[in-house]
Amino acid sequence: MSQSKFYIVAFLLFIFSTSFSQNAADEDIDVLKMRIQNYISQSSFETERGEYYNAKDNLEKALVIAEKIGDKKTEGSLYTKIAKVQFIVEEPESALVSLTKAAELQRETNDYANLAITYNVRGILHTSKKEYQTALDYFNSAKTKFEEEGLERLIADVNLNEAKVYIALEDYKTAKSKLEKTIILAKKYDQVGVLSSAFINSGKVYQKLGNTQLALSMAKEGMELAERNNIPEYLNDSYLTLSDIYEENKDYKLSNQYLRKHLQLSDSLLDIKRQNLSPEKKAQFINQYKDSERKQMEIKLEEADASNNLTRITTILSIALITILSLLTLSLYKNNNIRLKTNNMLHKKNDELIVAKEKAELASKTKANFLSTVTHELRTPLYAVTGLTNMLLDENPKPDQIPHLKSLKFSGDYLLTFINDILQINKIEANKVELDPEVFNLKKKVENVISALSNSAMDNNTKLHYEYDKDLPTTFTADQLKISQILINLIGNAIKFTKDGDIWVRLNKVNQVNDIYTVRFEIQDNGIGITKEKQEHMFESFSQGSIQINRKYGGTGLGLSIVKGLVEILKGKIYLKSELGKGSSFFIEIPLSYSPEPVIPVTPKKPNDINTLDLTNIKILVVEDNKINQMITRKILNKMNLYCDVVDNGEDAVERVKEEQYDVVLMDIHMPGISGLEATKIIRTFDKELTIFALTAVTIEDKMHEFDEAGFNDIISKPFKQEDFEKKLFNALKVNKSSSTSI
Repeated sequence: MSQSKFYIVAFLLFIFSTSFSQNAADEDIDVLKMRIQNYISQSSFETERGEYYNAKDNLEKALVIAEKIGDKKTEGSLYTKIAKVQFIVEEPESALVSLTKAAELQRETNDYANLAITYNVRGILHTSKKEYQTALDYFNSAKTKFEEEGLERLIADVNLNEAKVYIALEDYKTAKSKLEKTIILAKKYDQVGVLSSAFINSGKVYQKLGNTQLALSMAKEGMELAERNNIPEYLNDSYLTLSDIYEENKDYKLSNQYLRKHLQLSDSLLDIKRQNLSPEKKAQFINQYKDSERKQMEIKLEEADASNNLTRITTILSIALITILSLLTLSLYKNNNIRLKTNNMLHKKNDELIVAKEKAELASKTKANFLSTVTHELRTPLYAVTGLTNMLLDENPKPDQIPHLKSLKFSGDYLLTFINDILQINKIEANKVELDPEVFNLKKKVENVISALSNSAMDNNTKLHYEYDKDLPTTFTADQLKISQILINLIGNAIKFTKDGDIWVRLNKVNQVNDIYTVRFEIQDNGIGITKEKQEHMFESFSQGSIQINRKYGGTGLGLSIVKGLVEILKGKIYLKSELGKGSSFFIEIPLSYSPEPVIPVTPKKPNDINTLDLTNIKILVVEDNKINQMITRKILNKMNLYCDVVDNGEDAVERVKEEQYDVVLMDIHMPGISGLEATKIIRTFDKELTIFALTAVTIEDKMHEFDEAGFNDIISKPFKQEDFEKKLFNALKVNKSSSTSI
């Protein structure tokens, strides 16, 4: 019994002692944390007094305790504070090491608020080393972290530091924006020091931007804040800023006063800094001061010697100077008269050049407007010519009429090609051609172009040969339509001037840098060739070999000019070699970006025949003011087993759409009253689903944005090919049928 009592007593004593030791340990940690805070407070006090090394010692003592108790969050914060002091005492490399340690600990403990402070200090450090882009990256990271932590009040200081970087980079507009944000935040959170510095730096910025009054106002406001709140560093900066502003404003008296204040305060701050530096740094400052003092004494001695010599030569120089000045005055008088005459002549020539420039710009604009108007006016009757010709050919004409109709069709097509070439040249000269890159098979693309032109070659009894470099990939990303245009023009030209001969189309790799291949296209023929004199002008508009060649072979003379413009847009170059009677070789070198061939799933082709649709209840409205065009459009639709209503203007079109339900509206653009664009906009206010096609003779690319904004579903350019018209109409009717079926 007594033994069991003994065990119970021992157990109770063990529990009590364990609890006591735990409480004692907790109490020790609290005491150590309090000591850390005491060291930090003492360090802050010493930093304000300029006792930087004492401040650093206290922070390092606090760091030892934080490491001892394993308080990593406090460790990170202390490393940042130590880095600030190291930066002040000009130990940037040590500061960088401390900041790196701080950031590692802060990331480990998820202490993002202090991590942002670390980023800000690091940005200041890189700014001092003139590593401005790195500094801006750290400031940006600091702002992001402050925003994530909801610490808006700390962002003002970061904005101020960013502004200082932009001032150093001479980007004064960005600096101004940053300072405006700084002032707003500093006022909001009553941050006097930041506000003072922001005003002073705003003074620097406004002076650079040419606003002297605002510069003085800002700098003085910053100075007054620094004076009231006893911030000597900012006060010193304000003195120097005001001195610079007054100097640029040619107020040298006030500039000198503020410069003296700046020098006096700088000396005081330097004395304080020297007194609180380490022995090594203090010795360095003393040596620098002695070197400076010695140089000043040498300068004074040189000045004294110079003053003695000056007394002796002053008389001689005075006589010589009077003589020189007399001669100079006479020379200046004559030169001034000559300069006045020259200036008057230059002003006159400059005025003439300005007038000539304005006339050239007006002529260019007039030419563009003229071409736009003329092509529109030509396209409208061409619609009638090509439309009526096609209809007559389809209506079983007499055998003796067929050659005449085909000639008429050829003339219409030739005129349309000529109009399109003029428009293409006009767009190239006006820099309105845009690139549309896509992945395509270059080898197949050239094969398709050759295949399309093979019939023309056969008509001339000419053989086409195709060679593709085995070292050249087949798929690239580029504007394949423009490459096709170039090849069609060049191969077509070769066919036109080569009878009973051969044409070679060769593609070779010239160069390769990563995935960019420089590809050379060569089109060689053994045709009539080109004279040396004509070769120099072959790429100019309306240029051909001779009047006789033009009469014999035809053509507009715009093809090679278009090719040269397209090649330059593709950042390539073009050149030729030719000998009269032996043939010609055209070379094009274009940079192309290699792309692997995309895998395109094979989908069965659906029949694209309008006769496969049920057209019984299809209703189409044609809006067209030209009676001939009305007849042609009606005939085309009737031929497709479609029937339509016709109205003459936009107002009637809007009323008809309100009264009746149509599947498709074919809307002309230029009509009396409201235009097709305005009529479509009105219809879209009450009917969003109706399919509306624009029937237009204007250049589609130039007006595409207007058609989109008005609400057109698609555009059909006049004169159009019937198969293109049928295809677009088929797609629209197919969609309408499927949507009505689903309902």
